[in-house]
Order: sequence, then structure tokens, then C-alpha cells
Amino acid sequence: MPRGVCIAMLIFASASGLRAQAPAAGEQVPQVLQRGAPDSLALAYLLYLPEGYDGGADWPLLLFLHGAGERGSDLAQVAVHGPPRLLREGRALPFIVASPQLPAGQYWHPGALHALLDDLAARYRVDEDRVYVSGLSMGGFGTWALAVDRPARFAAVAPVCGGGDPTAVCGIGALPVWAFHGAQDTVVPIERSEELVAALEACGGDVRFTVYPDAGHDAWTETYANPALYDWLLARRRRDRE
Repeated sequence: MPRGVCIAMLIFASASGLRAQAPAAGEQVPQVLQRGAPDSLALAYLLYLPEGYDGGADWPLLLFLHGAGERGSDLAQVAVHGPPRLLREGRALPFIVASPQLPAGQYWHPGALHALLDDLAARYRVDEDRVYVSGLSMGGFGTWALAVDRPARFAAVAPVCGGGDPTAVCGIGALPVWAFHGAQDTVVPIERSEELVAALEACGGDVRFTVYPDAGHDAWTETYANPALYDWLLARRRRDRE
């Protein structure tokens, strides 16, 4: 996995054939963010509104970033791992969950993801003190990149088997980070997470690191099945750092 996985470009996605569905509480449905020229952005994503959403309160938002193998034009691929898989299997989560999909050959870029977050905040009852990001593999790289790009936007982030630029990570400041990696990973070596965690610790960051001694690249199944991750996220609010 190259260091420069987040390249300076907007994400151009083909939304042809995607039939968006009206979101309803307790369901995960396809959506598309479309924006015309000059930015010309079309980003397909799965959206889940939690049970009880219709009650009128604001809700925490979890942005999930998939890995390289889930790129394409079939949103069902996004739900093969992570929170969207849990939702597909019938598990309820106490978040608004947005899971965008990249077209084949493209990489996560903060600009397009911020556009999606802006749109979600404008259209849904999002508690902007509780916006979280997590992703696996390429999505783990994207999670670190988003944290570095605009740490003040998020309450906490949880990158799984990711990596990034250790010289930039001190810009995260006090943003809570919980990183995960398999010790036997041969796709994204564990050193990619270790160097970021070490750099963040050296500059006084709020970081914890879970290593699965026997796991390879799949550090995500155990991570996202663990209720402690969601409890940890929900216990963190952006205003607690102010």
C-alpha cells in the first residue's frame, strides 16, 4: 500500500442505475450525493438511520470507509465488512451510519468526504459534537487522512489496518484515536500503524492501539464485532476537547 493513497482529486462516481430509496429509521438504504459543475461530484453511499430516529433528537454520525476490494459500482459490496455488514445482518447501531463507495481505481480524498458530511449535517439530525470516522485497510488510510486534514470536525476516529504520514500526525492534536492492526498482516504491515501511533504518542496525542497477535490483514472482523468500540466512540464528544 503506497503512502500517498489519498491523492489530491475529487471523487467522480457514476451513479447510473442507482435507485436511491427514501431513508426510514432502522433501515440501511442506497443514496447518492450529486453536485453539479464546477465540482461535479457524484458519490453513492449506504445510509442507515437508527431506530428511534423519528423521535426528534440529534444523533451521532459514524462515517465508514471501505477497503480497496469494495470499490466499484455495486453498493452491496460496501456491506461485506464493517458496520454496514452488521446492519445488513440485522444488528441495530445507535448511530446514523454513512458508508460511501469509491469507483474502481480511486482512493479516499478528504474533500469529497467533507462534502458528504456537510450534506448529511444539512439534511439529517446530526449531533455535530459526535461525528466519528472508521475505516479498514485503504479506508484506514482514509481515516488517518481525514483526522489529519480536519481534526476539529470529529469526536474520535478508529482506523483499522491503515497507515499514513507520521510527520503529519501531530496535527491531530487531542483528537482521540483507537487504532487496530493484525501482527501478521502482509498487505499493510503492522509497522504502518506502529509508526503513526508512536509519532502521536511522542507529541502527547490521545491514542490507544490494539494488536491482534495472530491476525493477518483481516483485523476488521474482530474489531467491528466488539461492542467496546461503539461504547468508546459514543463516550467521546468534540466539545470535551475544547
